[in-house]
Amino acid sequence: MSDKRIIITGASSGIGEAVARQAVARGWQVLAVARREERLAALAADIGCETFVADLTDEAAVAAFAEAAAAFGPTGLVQVAGGAKGAAELAETTIDDWRWMFEANVIGTKRVIDAVLPLLRASTADGSYAEIMVVTSIAATVAYKNGSGYNAAKSAEKQLVDVLRLELHGEPIRVMEVAPGMVWTEEFSLVRFEGDQAKADAVYKDVQDPLSADDVARVMTDILALPGHVSVDETIIKPVAQTHPWMVHKGPLVAKG
Repeated sequence: MSDKRIIITGASSGIGEAVARQAVARGWQVLAVARREERLAALAADIGCETFVADLTDEAAVAAFAEAAAAFGPTGLVQVAGGAKGAAELAETTIDDWRWMFEANVIGTKRVIDAVLPLLRASTADGSYAEIMVVTSIAATVAYKNGSGYNAAKSAEKQLVDVLRLELHGEPIRVMEVAPGMVWTEEFSLVRFEGDQAKADAVYKDVQDPLSADDVARVMTDILALPGHVSVDETIIKPVAQTHPWMVHKGPLVAKG
């Protein structure tokens, strides 16, 4: 069994859950963290990971998480928790949605790293490497209409990651960012459109082979499996049908000629 011990946030669904499943399948020890206790319990029963229930936007919950993380003794952190709310023109978006996105994607990431970084530093005392991997989005670098709040939050999260990498210069900790494009998961668009299933489904309608959570998790765990001194700083993952965040082909993909 590997000595890799990874904390994975947002592990109750989507990319986070897929990473947890694939990490355990690789023989890694996993502490899966999310808000929904029943889903974490089901995941633990299925794959045999450890779990901790926490809303990472809540300071008291993060303090309790920090204690659980210390007891787990991580060598790595995979920060997946986050999300989008709303899809309207800037003037029509709400401050509440913006506040939620910054809490979930930026402040939450800051809190988790604050809690885990001292533990990762301690894990390198034996001469090994530690790792931090943060899931952002292609929205972090390319603006698109009706995406202002999410663009802004993910841009801030990306900057957080970039600065952290600079600040850990000289330490045996690799800091890596994964920026997915269009990924079909059961909840991302549903949350964004406040439970409107029709709007959520329309995002992926007629798109040939959008990414799945498993696709993204496979890339992430492949990167994590590389030797500790190999840092893949930035990874952009898109389906072939998505050439650009706002350039998505609808219908079959057909070679010209």
